[in-house]
Amino acid sequence: MPRASSSSMRSGCACGRWARAAPSPDGPLTRPERRMPFDDDQRRLPGGRGTGERAINLPPAVLWLIGINVAVQVLRQLLGEQADQEIILRFGLVPAAYTTESGQDLFSLLVAPVTYQFLHGGWMHLGINMLTLAAFGAPVERLLGVRRFVLFYLVCGAFAGLVHILVYPESPDPVVGASGAISGIFGAVLMLMRYVGSLTSLLPVAGIWIGLNVFFGIFGGTPGAGGESVAWVAHIAGFVFGLASIRFFAPRTS
Repeated sequence: MPRASSSSMRSGCACGRWARAAPSPDGPLTRPERRMPFDDDQRRLPGGRGTGERAINLPPAVLWLIGINVAVQVLRQLLGEQADQEIILRFGLVPAAYTTESGQDLFSLLVAPVTYQFLHGGWMHLGINMLTLAAFGAPVERLLGVRRFVLFYLVCGAFAGLVHILVYPESPDPVVGASGAISGIFGAVLMLMRYVGSLTSLLPVAGIWIGLNVFFGIFGGTPGAGGESVAWVAHIAGFVFGLASIRFFAPRTS
């Protein structure tokens, strides 16, 4: 999840044309079955595993994103605390840098909506986000393909960061983390499960996720108020964007 502190940071973030299945020989379907272009197995688990597959079988973009995030975290550890703080302030997403005379350079302002997604508040923050990405990113990448998936992921995170800036325009706390992007992936998975008839199994997970974000929003503090808190606005924004926009990123089927 995205997090922040006053002294350091706030960590963050119908598909195509669905073909209708032919009627059953025993009679018409009571509810038209919608098929989606996953792989051969139309009803995969959220982690993307089908029968007979290896336990770890992640698609390339998910693996690369996890690898880059881990590599960035390792590099920050090696550089030391002072250099790490400079990285956070320059490449984290600082709302006040966009709304006040902060002296931040133009390059940092332009790239921060993307680069903040690869910075995390610690190993636990990173681990939770990467496990969630592995679980829910695989089926989305298998639908979208590598390029569309990476674009979708980054746009979800950037949108989540933008909404956070709009809600907390004067906050000096850097927002970091992939949570906005991963929240968008989670929203996309819920939409995709709707089309393969598995939405009910994910509703409890969605309820818990939304409940936690509301809880942190009420009790977890606000940007600039001191102490570490969760950028719940970025989470919700990423989730809503992913839920609403996945259909525009999905390849159209004939």
